Amino acid sequence: MFIRENTNRSGSVSIQIVSKSRGNYRVIKTVGCATQRHEIDKLKELARQEIENRQAQPKLFSSEQDEWIEEVISSLSNSNIRTVGPELIFGRIYDYIGFGRIKEELFRHLVISRLAFPLSKLKTTDYLYRYQGKMIDVDAIYRFLDKLSNSLKPVVEQIAFEHTLRTLKGNISVVFYDMTTLYFEASDEDDLRKMGFSKDGKHNQLQILVGLLVGLGGYAIGYDIFEGNTYEGHTLIPFLEAISRKFNLGKPVVVADAGLLTEKNIEALQGGEYEYIIGARLKNESESIKEQILQKEYHDDTVHIIHQNEGKRLIVNYTSKRAKKDLYNRQRGLNRLEKLVKSGRLTKSNINNRGYNKYLQLKGEIVIEIDYQKFEQDSKWDGLKGYITNTRLSDNIVIENYRNLFHIERAFRMSKTDLRIRPIYHRLRHRIDAHICIAFTAYTVYKELERVLHEEKAPISLKKASEITHNMYQLTYQLPQSKHIKSTLLKMDELQSELYQIVRKNF
Repeated sequence: MFIRENTNRSGSVSIQIVSKSRGNYRVIKTVGCATQRHEIDKLKELARQEIENRQAQPKLFSSEQDEWIEEVISSLSNSNIRTVGPELIFGRIYDYIGFGRIKEELFRHLVISRLAFPLSKLKTTDYLYRYQGKMIDVDAIYRFLDKLSNSLKPVVEQIAFEHTLRTLKGNISVVFYDMTTLYFEASDEDDLRKMGFSKDGKHNQLQILVGLLVGLGGYAIGYDIFEGNTYEGHTLIPFLEAISRKFNLGKPVVVADAGLLTEKNIEALQGGEYEYIIGARLKNESESIKEQILQKEYHDDTVHIIHQNEGKRLIVNYTSKRAKKDLYNRQRGLNRLEKLVKSGRLTKSNINNRGYNKYLQLKGEIVIEIDYQKFEQDSKWDGLKGYITNTRLSDNIVIENYRNLFHIERAFRMSKTDLRIRPIYHRLRHRIDAHICIAFTAYTVYKELERVLHEEKAPISLKKASEITHNMYQLTYQLPQSKHIKSTLLKMDELQSELYQIVRKNF
């Protein structure tokens, strides 16, 4: 043991007794705090006396203390140690956002387990028992989902919207909409699960469509579920109007990708007096528009405007970075086609405009070959990206807003990979609704953790944060003399401690 002078921010000095064991320092006792030199010296003398007293104490009771310690340790079992990391981290954020207002304990457990251990409902019961000490039968979870159905969706959306409004300081003037498909491990269609165009490449499996609306930064506003064979272009207006009525959003600028670019959507948006920014499909424009686009001269970050009717304008932007990416993707698609042509596995059915199949052509009646001239002609579109808008925003602001659409794409990616929202094993519609509601809530919590990790410049990824909660333990024990039951967090490693302190500081 030794004496340490510790200078405080106030200018005072604390006198501490410190021990060192195996390279680790531990404060045994803080003797006192003073500002004057003679007071500091007096405290140091008291500290020396304390050290002498401790070192001079007879070790008559050491064996008795050892027996007590062994008694406590021998009384411990696996049930005394519990994983509390998910609750310490995700549970705290869950409450901070406002989801603690939902007085359904099982809903909380299902959301937090989705964040920490994104498993099936059956595996979730194992998690709740092994890590939370909760014995919940899987049938109880299904009964809860039956009861939950759509009853919590309005509450969850309201809480998420209020949180987004706070985070964005009341500014929801721009919203981002996108659609994804979620597939099922099932074979029979019903009113909701249907065959349709799959963005996951699961064309032989039933699916549903999920639409998501977020604000700047990807903060959640609301979601909806559509039948699996619904054309995504038909989902925007009904969903947008429902959300706008519910939250009194007014008329925010709507940003969406080219999949929602239809004449009907444009007319509906303009009829509803919405301003919009939608990704354009330049190669699908009229011949006169395409000719105007290709006649322009392009350099890095060049922007050209083509004015259209009813106040619309087509903004065409070129970047060398996108040109390199487009060339790489075309070449990769061509390489794949060349392998398929060489293998002889292609048939007439492969000649279509899907992806890079547009480079195929039929020679004679039996030979399929690649149209290399068409491949080369496509190079003039490399690097070009179009945006259609009726806003009065500057060209650069329009492009910047559209680029923020990646947040919603990332939201779907996080939900599908980190939260493993797919595949879905439920069959009944109300259970599917409940499953999506749980995943939406989990995403809102996940997104908030991402925000604070970024603001704190923490060297911890979202995935890593989830993983290290698995080994944050709490020990519950009984004191041998008083018989009092106490609980304490076991010592965390450096990353766990940093994550824990960040969450405690911010929420």
